[in-house]
Amino acid sequence: MRRRRRQKLPTDPIVLNIEKLSHEGRGIAHLEGKVVFVEEALPGEQVSALYTQKRETFDQAKTTEVIIASNDRVEPPCQYASICGGCSLQHFNSEAQLAFKASVLDELLEHSLSGIEYKKMSPMTGPHFGYRRKARLGVRYVHKKEQVLVGFREKSSSFITNMDSCEVLDVRVSNLLPALSELIGSLEAYRQIPQIEVAVGDEQSGVNSLALVFRHLLPLNTDDLEKMSAFAESHKLDCYLQSGGPDTVSRHYPKAGVERLFYNLPEFELNLAFHPMDFTQVNAEINRKMISKAIELLALTHEDKVLDLFCGLGNFSLSMARRAEFVLGIEGSAAMVERGKENAQRMAINNVDFASADLTENFATKHWADYGFTKVLIDPPRSGGFEILPAVAGLKPEKIVYVSCNPITLARDAACLNELGYKLDTAGVMDMFPQTTHVESIALFIKS
Repeated sequence: MRRRRRQKLPTDPIVLNIEKLSHEGRGIAHLEGKVVFVEEALPGEQVSALYTQKRETFDQAKTTEVIIASNDRVEPPCQYASICGGCSLQHFNSEAQLAFKASVLDELLEHSLSGIEYKKMSPMTGPHFGYRRKARLGVRYVHKKEQVLVGFREKSSSFITNMDSCEVLDVRVSNLLPALSELIGSLEAYRQIPQIEVAVGDEQSGVNSLALVFRHLLPLNTDDLEKMSAFAESHKLDCYLQSGGPDTVSRHYPKAGVERLFYNLPEFELNLAFHPMDFTQVNAEINRKMISKAIELLALTHEDKVLDLFCGLGNFSLSMARRAEFVLGIEGSAAMVERGKENAQRMAINNVDFASADLTENFATKHWADYGFTKVLIDPPRSGGFEILPAVAGLKPEKIVYVSCNPITLARDAACLNELGYKLDTAGVMDMFPQTTHVESIALFIKS
């Protein structure tokens, strides 16, 4: 079977006039009647660009020079912004980024709801940099550089960015990048560690606030293990090792003590414990504001019974329990259900419970579906919650708050809820991932 040869791309630059942004944050231009998607270009700009890909229906290019700049263009604060795949919008003014994300949400909702009017919430904002508390860092030894690189992958590449700091990572992690490179380079297994999972919590007396999970492809010898222990002790962090799948994660250092990090929700007098591999929101400030906004939109009272779907470790459930009569959190992961129960017990919250269920299936036959819920919160994965919306509507709650990490599935599910008798009342974006094209949003639906 003959291999298909990679198309040879033109090497001469092309001049393009950028008309608008795609939902993925790339500039859109037309050349000889064909659409060209242009990286690092903004609406109203004229740029010189080089082709990165040519297809039958569209082409792709990357900006090499800005001939006429947009007023929204800024100098990226990160020296690696044009190379690193961790960010894609550092050249775009932060306020303009938010306006762009809001326009993406509005466009999708207005299309799916055929002009139904709703209140547009002001964008929820937080720190533009240094916000990221969860990340997966790539690791690779580069023979030509005789150096171990630790960081995010380059744009559209499997290569690791040669970086010694990161503007979006929590400073506690950013400052460690050179030391991590040096540590792994000193190990005998320096070629056998492909990634590091990062988790950061709030500072708390008696426990570390940073954990690193080192994936290793072969067993580590005694010398390497001792070096990793010394590194963890020196930098006051928890060191975990992962030899295979998620079930192989175990803490290497310290040997004693609880295997948890913690984050605080002061408004609700909560201190939540989590394992470094648990899902938690990457942006602590936006998370706090998001919880408050959800409870405000639901207008919770001490007479409400609330169902929290895709509840995770109880981020919303435990907070809502401070304002409602009773909250039930449902989650597919049994481990996260146990984490929710652990946190409830540790803080003596008795009006909340957690259960495990497959939330890709209709839950109408579950025993807890008859609890008489007055309000529902749903925080599904990127695929959305389409499959269970009929069951949610069947509970006949007064209000539904939908927290979304994908505006496409939110728009689809908003149309479904509308057909099921729930009208979109309010929607808006939350800047959970500044400097990227991720659009996180929150919406309120009211029974019509």
